[in-house]
Amino acid sequence: MRDMLDDTSLQSFPVTADLVHGAVELTAGERGLRPWRLPERARRQIHDDGAAKVVADPSGVRLRMRTAADRLLLQVMPLDRTVHEDPLRPAQVYDVLADGELIAQPVAEPARAGAAQDWLVDVAAACPSGRLLDGERLVEVWLPAEEPTELIAVHSDAPVEPAPEDGLRWVHHGSSISHGAVAVGAAHAWPAVAARRAGLDLVNLGFAGQAMMDQYTARAIRDLPADLLSVKLGINIVNGDTFRLRSFAPAVHGFLDTIRDGHPETPLLLMTPIWCGIHEHTPGPVDIEQVDDGGGPRSLARATGHPAEVAAGRLTLTIIREELARIAAERAAEDPHLHLVEGPALYGAEDANTHPLPDALHPDTATHRLIGERAADGPLRAVLDETARTVRAS
Repeated sequence: MRDMLDDTSLQSFPVTADLVHGAVELTAGERGLRPWRLPERARRQIHDDGAAKVVADPSGVRLRMRTAADRLLLQVMPLDRTVHEDPLRPAQVYDVLADGELIAQPVAEPARAGAAQDWLVDVAAACPSGRLLDGERLVEVWLPAEEPTELIAVHSDAPVEPAPEDGLRWVHHGSSISHGAVAVGAAHAWPAVAARRAGLDLVNLGFAGQAMMDQYTARAIRDLPADLLSVKLGINIVNGDTFRLRSFAPAVHGFLDTIRDGHPETPLLLMTPIWCGIHEHTPGPVDIEQVDDGGGPRSLARATGHPAEVAAGRLTLTIIREELARIAAERAAEDPHLHLVEGPALYGAEDANTHPLPDALHPDTATHRLIGERAADGPLRAVLDETARTVRAS
């Protein structure tokens, strides 16, 4: 890519806010725009390095444009390349879709030898034909799930025009599973799969390891425009062993109350955890080991608690599902727009036979697709149909 930035046959278009979708906030960087998944006020309240890292990860953030380009390059400045040094983590690819179809998965590469700030994502070079499009199409470039990035410019051999979203706005909050862990690209995370299938405009607030019912997250959801909301709670709470039975239910009520302060009647899905064998009846915290059982090194999760500790208030996924169902029932009279979604309906014990969790904790790409399709065809479709009926009746 040494001379790409000097190629006079390409037009250059700075990345502007109207090209970027799925970000909660955009701030000016050294040379372009930096997307964030929580607002600045919330970020000031984070005092945990892991939480600060994941809200900077751009999972679900994408560029949307209409173009007839054969050559398309995205100029970026990666801000954290450490994930590339971990052989157990997936490659940080850019998922490129044309009219909803995946056509390429390039990575960012230095534009020139020794140029620390000039990186290019060469979309056409990653396509099997070496060309991008055949006529004008809607192009979406999904940023890597775990690589914070500054967006600088688009270089192409045809004009690019911003393409606004045409679906309802869906704001979803969840754990690393929602973040897209283990999936081959951010467009393959189950919320992204579900959003495309259901025709929704996704804001993915899946925070790996950090779905802890933090009030700054609830306030961010409260203040975001949304036509549909969902919160998927439980697995990180067990993984981190962060609540006891006494404190869990009040925290859930407080989290939902804060969201409802800004969205009193917006459909809200309260989603329980998907099936995860190690934590169904055994409390956390979780321990992640590196193992090699003949197929190469991989991560493997195990629960370090003991089932007998449940009597002292330690939490398991089974108990959390029971509590979330009870809370949803308690709130039903005053909140008819709250809908309980049972996680095992999206991925249950029987699915582990055909779609096992490779590290005993996270779904692989095929399983993300299964969960996303079930979510779109099941609870999302049901809520959208109900909302449409209510609108027609009024």
